[in-house]
Amino acid sequence: MSAVRAFALPALRRVVLLVTLLAIVFVAVDLLPGSAARSVLGREAGAAELAAKEHELGLDRALPVQFWHWITGVLTGDFGRTARGNSIGDMLADKFPQTLLLGGIALLLTVVCSLALGCWWAMRPKAFGSRILQPTTTIAVAVPEFVCGTLLILVFSLATGWLPAVTITDRSGFPAGPEMLVLPVLALAIPQIGWNTRVVRSALLDVAAAPHVESAVLDGLPRHTILLRHMLPFAAPTIVAGYATSVGMLFGGALVVETLFNYPGVGAVLAGSVADRDTATVAAVVALTAIVIMVLLACADFVRTWSTRGAR
Repeated sequence: MSAVRAFALPALRRVVLLVTLLAIVFVAVDLLPGSAARSVLGREAGAAELAAKEHELGLDRALPVQFWHWITGVLTGDFGRTARGNSIGDMLADKFPQTLLLGGIALLLTVVCSLALGCWWAMRPKAFGSRILQPTTTIAVAVPEFVCGTLLILVFSLATGWLPAVTITDRSGFPAGPEMLVLPVLALAIPQIGWNTRVVRSALLDVAAAPHVESAVLDGLPRHTILLRHMLPFAAPTIVAGYATSVGMLFGGALVVETLFNYPGVGAVLAGSVADRDTATVAAVVALTAIVIMVLLACADFVRTWSTRGAR
């Protein structure tokens, strides 16, 4: 019963937070200058045309009514239509796999690199490489994704010409070649690698002071055995919590990185819908991204709980 409550309460809080966030999105887009009707019809449209289009889109109704109509449709799987008449669900189904690919590769790279660097840093604190990791991870954490992406473009695209700065798609809608994923993935992963490397190191150093680890050291066990059997299992809850936090940061940052690299994901959809003042599409992108993040956070909660009980 306590285990069910441990998972149910965070899930309920996240659902309430998501609904609140979506309501804020509706208000924020409504406060922007212009309207979806004006964006669709153009500047030369008359007042009668605008009024008819607003009635067609439901924009003449009160904002709470618009939000209620939209969110009740979402509960049945209907995200509605864009201001230009296209199905939002079909559009997201076409673009979201590309965002999942980008965020998934960045998350995998983050986990592999931060685990390797964090473990090495914790086990060899006086090595020359450890002294380098101290400032480099601090810099990586401090640099936002769009700044990191801009620097990568300057170095690896404009200066050297090694990698493309713009993503070109093939007929499937995915990047035409794997080289086009390199810079967007690095722009997303570098800040998270820096942060999680420090999390892994700190978690392992906290565990290193435990009596069972000191006993293993005195018994003369190999360093890798101490790390894998006596330190990582007890540090796992903290490390998993760090990766769970990175999930939201990666998928949130993906929307910005996609715009920078012209990547064919939901970031382009979001940018276009904001320009069109298309509230339903903006809210749908936010909802879908948040749902994916919530599912991954729930998985991380399960792993963290399991790791804690296993360590005990």
